[in-house]
Formats: sequence, C-alpha cells, structure tokens
Amino acid sequence: MRSQRQLRPFEVPLKKLFVFLLLLLPIAAIVGQRFTLVSSAVGEDAQAKITLTSALVVVPVNVTDENGTFISGLKAQNFKVFEDGRQQDVTLFKEEDTPVTVGLIVDHSFSMGPKLPAVASAVDTFAHSSNPEDEMFVVDFNENVSVELMRGKPFTHDAVALRQALYAVSARGQTALYDAVIEGLTHVELGQWDKRALIIVSDGGDNASHAKFADLLIQAQRSHVVIYSIGLVDQGQEEENPKVLKKLSKATGGITFLTKQSDEAATFTRRIARDLREQYTLGYVPPLKKGPNSFRKIVVQMSSPAARKLRVRTRPGYFPTETKPQSVQALGVPQ
Repeated sequence: MRSQRQLRPFEVPLKKLFVFLLLLLPIAAIVGQRFTLVSSAVGEDAQAKITLTSALVVVPVNVTDENGTFISGLKAQNFKVFEDGRQQDVTLFKEEDTPVTVGLIVDHSFSMGPKLPAVASAVDTFAHSSNPEDEMFVVDFNENVSVELMRGKPFTHDAVALRQALYAVSARGQTALYDAVIEGLTHVELGQWDKRALIIVSDGGDNASHAKFADLLIQAQRSHVVIYSIGLVDQGQEEENPKVLKKLSKATGGITFLTKQSDEAATFTRRIARDLREQYTLGYVPPLKKGPNSFRKIVVQMSSPAARKLRVRTRPGYFPTETKPQSVQALGVPQ
C-alpha cells in the first residue's frame, strides 16, 4: 500500500495570511470556488488555517433543433441559468467532447435470456462510438447484483472486456433493478471523470430489490449522474414497468428508449454515445442557503442567434450535497 506523507499544519503570521488571502480571492472568482478562513489560538502562538470548499454546480445541456440535430457554435451569452427562479452567473462554459464515466446496468433476469446477444452487440456499438478516454463498467443483476471486474480492473474501454463482463452472469431468477441502479450510482463515483452517466437495459420491472423506488430516485438526483434507459418490453408482461425507466431518465436529464425489438438496442446505444459527446457544459456557484438541503430547481433558457426554435434538455434540479473542506496543503499550495 502506498504510504501517505503526514502534512504539517499550515502556519503563517496573521499579517502575511491576510495578504495571501487577498491574492487568492480573484482566483476563487475565476474557478468558482469558495474560501473559508478559520483561525484559533493555541498557547501563545496564533495559528490560522485556510480551508477550500468546492461549490460549483455543473450542468450538462443538450441543444437540438426540431429534427433532433445537435446545434453547435453557441456561446455563453446564449444561455441563462436559473436556480429556484433566480438567474445565476455562469462561471464555466464548455463545448467539447469530454470523457465520461459510464455504467452499464444490465438485466439478467430469466426473461432477458433470449435478448442478451442483442444487448452484447449494443454494448459493443456503444464502446466503439464513445470517446476513447471514456471509462466504463458493468453491473449485472437478477435477484442478485454484481459489479463485474474487467480483467481485474473496475473500469475499461475495451469492448471485449465489456462483453466478457456482460456474460459473467447467466439469465435466471427475479429482478432487483432498484438495487442494481443504486450499486451503479455508488460505483460511478469512483471514476476519474466529473461527467457521469448510467445506461439501464431492462424492462423496468422489479420484484426482488431491498431498496424502494423513492429512495433510488432521491439518490439519483443527489448523484448528478445522467441516466439513460433502454426498455426491452413485450406488451402484456405483468412484471414490466417502463414508467420507472422514464421517471429515472427524466429526473436526471437523460432519455428513455422503448422497443419490442431487442435488435434495436444497438441503434439506441449509438444515439446515447452521440448524446453524451454533443453537449454544452455550464457551471455556476450556487447561493448559500440556510436550513435543510432541499431540492433546488434548475431551468436553462437560451436565445438562438438564428432565431430558430430549439430544444434544450438538462436535469431539472439537484439536491445539494455536503462539501468536504480541503486544507490548502492538500491542494498543493506551497508552505
């Protein structure tokens, strides 16, 4: 195990400390970080420590025309972001294909047996359509849930390794969809990329989870992960519940695709890969609010330079999560 170096307390005279803080504040405004000053007296020596708390809310936005074609070339001034009805200052704006951490949540209950070859083909299509730096993982589930290690690694971009992980579990038993998605939301946080997504391949039914759908929905909204769903449904099956897939995708800014033909899954994964690559990324520092961390509603409005009617899709809001302060030393600021 790699050893960690013990960091010494960050000690400076108070006069120098405030000069240092004044120099840091303009940088904070640029990168969207919030600084907090904490001081205490120990014995005869006054000590002061600066902690840095990240507060940037990152909002992925898809902009398309009436035909679903991505609109490129928009500028920051074309967008307005509102949180709970109040316009926010956008401090981050990007239009580029950035890498994504993606989890593939694949149903292996008994009814999915004949559909798994088509699902494997769809996973291959997604892997070959994605950014080469994307990192992916597979969660297989029936009544049990397992995160598959791909050649001993928690993430991969290798289509062959993904296919092997997909076939690590045979199709049998019941369906613990909610537990599987929660496991995916947990594992995706271990990825290196800030942009994160899950792709669920299932009929939406659940008859074996310990978790409730309400708990899953709240965790999905807290995670800032975009959830896409591919529902392989056969009308008349009692255990199917595509409404669950629609709710998860809508609540996180994703899309749901429903089909009776499992062969269409590859078409959908190709569209999802393109959707993840054709995005704008906006960011802002949210206002400080006292009280419980209740749901905050996000609305993105835009003006088209060509006066065209455009469609904007993003997540409808988020639950703030408690940020963990980091000391200046831990962030690499020299003593």
